[in-house]
Amino acid sequence: MKFLSHTLENGLEIVAECNGEAYSTALGFFVRTGSRDETEAVAGVSHFLEHMAFKGTATRGADDVNREFDEIGAHYNAYTSEEHTVFYAAVLPEYADRAVELLADLLRPALRVEDFETEKQVILEEIHMYEDAPPFGADDKCKAAYFGDHPLAGSVLGTAQSITRLDPEAMREYFLRRYRPGNVVLAGAGQIDFDALVAASQRVAGDWEPAPTQRAHREARPRNGFTALRKESASQQYAVAIGPGPSVQDDDRFAAKLLATILGDDSGSRLYWELIEPGLAEQASLSHSEYEDAGAMMTYLCCDPESAADNLRRVRDLLVQAETDGITAEELQQAKNKVSSRVVLSSERPRGRLFTVGNDWLGRREYRSVQDDLDTVTALTVDQVNAVCARYPLSRRTIVTIGPKANVVVGE
Repeated sequence: MKFLSHTLENGLEIVAECNGEAYSTALGFFVRTGSRDETEAVAGVSHFLEHMAFKGTATRGADDVNREFDEIGAHYNAYTSEEHTVFYAAVLPEYADRAVELLADLLRPALRVEDFETEKQVILEEIHMYEDAPPFGADDKCKAAYFGDHPLAGSVLGTAQSITRLDPEAMREYFLRRYRPGNVVLAGAGQIDFDALVAASQRVAGDWEPAPTQRAHREARPRNGFTALRKESASQQYAVAIGPGPSVQDDDRFAAKLLATILGDDSGSRLYWELIEPGLAEQASLSHSEYEDAGAMMTYLCCDPESAADNLRRVRDLLVQAETDGITAEELQQAKNKVSSRVVLSSERPRGRLFTVGNDWLGRREYRSVQDDLDTVTALTVDQVNAVCARYPLSRRTIVTIGPKANVVVGE
């Protein structure tokens, strides 16, 4: 296993974890742009632009893009998050150059007006479906309430109002600012000829015009609160709670992952034994999300509406107990085994390693091998995990609940 990197003259970075024993190649263009880089006027443009990339380029129509990926047997897709937009493909090694060419072409979309208007309706329908399906936008509403005026408060999809108002010229302006080569990383994992990858990158992206691209950073100032919203069509009550956590640059992020596993994993965690196993809730979990200048510990609950208030109290009491009494050595060892297994299992395919390699480089300009992550997890102590629990109090949260009951009262 070898990690290699190279930067083209225009600023495009190429990084790859080369594994001579792999049977496939995974490649992806990681663009450092997402909902946090949008103004209110263009909220949702990053995700909309991801859709538009597949509508065609100067040399390919939408059908051509899909047909050519299919011709090389690629497993391909894209996604947009708060901080990244990623276009990726997993192929047989002999088609690596072709995959780079196709992916690079996606990053130079035609942005035709007729495609824009058609896709706008698709995006609006997606927003309406998101609001009409469980948990009825509770996560976005909670994130907005928690982050307030911080850029991370915005929805990746945007709003029906912002997408309706968005015009092709505003999208083009955003594209020209954010899709500059210095704001893009081409990452690879698996069976890779790195010299050939660099040559292919130079051929298809070497003429991309460079320009400075910045991302605004400022300290997140989380807010606490409780909001209950009524959704008559819901049969269950849904609750999302967000509290502070380590950022993507913080070494405490590993301890936070273990803490979330101990308290809120989907099996064998404290929330599982408190709520799921006795049949009090359908879902109850705790997870850690990491961003460039902030982190979040997110609790999710789904249960019978009549049990919502009591279950929220149970969750609160469980989190307070963790803050007060800490975790045990036995719990920590079980969490280490779970997290280590997931690290290994998700890394057995090059496509799994691709996202780790690409996101680590975007977030910290750092390469970490599978063994690096395993060693870090293994070395963590009970005191370190408890210190994270003290540094980021789990009971300090913003809660949003949505369902048929609007009078959910948790109390003290």
